[in-house]
Amino acid sequence: MEWSKLYYPATLTGEGRGHHLRQVLNILRKSLLYIGMLIAILPAGGGCTVSYKFEGGSINYDLTKTIHISDFPNRTSYSPTLSQVFNIALRKRFIEQTRLKEVTNNADIELEGEIVGFNLQGMAVKEDAYSSTTRLTINVRVNYVNNKESGKNLDRTFSAFKEFESSTFSDSVQDQLAKEIVDEIVDMIYNETVANW
Repeated sequence: MEWSKLYYPATLTGEGRGHHLRQVLNILRKSLLYIGMLIAILPAGGGCTVSYKFEGGSINYDLTKTIHISDFPNRTSYSPTLSQVFNIALRKRFIEQTRLKEVTNNADIELEGEIVGFNLQGMAVKEDAYSSTTRLTINVRVNYVNNKESGKNLDRTFSAFKEFESSTFSDSVQDQLAKEIVDEIVDMIYNETVANW
């Protein structure tokens, strides 16, 4: 029976009214049953997730067992702690996310480079000629050498940026944004070298 016919006509009497009421109740029961099934299924369906764990996805651990990560010096005149923050984040990512052992020489994988860019640039200029938004960009040159598997070497510059309101700029804001950018660049380096995205 269609929903448009679920009105209760005043002209029905006796048996007709009872029959109509039973039809309405049957439709309501079925509707409640469907709603109940949806309520039961949705949380189960929403809770189903597919999880991927990319721990050194392209590393052949039968061949490759060690890594050497050189300190990446900061070649810019900004942020004296940037090199330390970057080096810690990079080592942590490669050591915690792979089964590679860090060594000082004769490594199966060698990772070296330098921080070559730290730039602040005004983006949105207001009518008073001052910038309302500033972009902080960091560039890191990376040389990745896989001594065990040919064709896996990489030499490239990675770059990432964050924008912020110019009025909120301070050393602590700059340090926090630099850390976020470093994490993003470390992710890019990891994914391009050993995760093989």
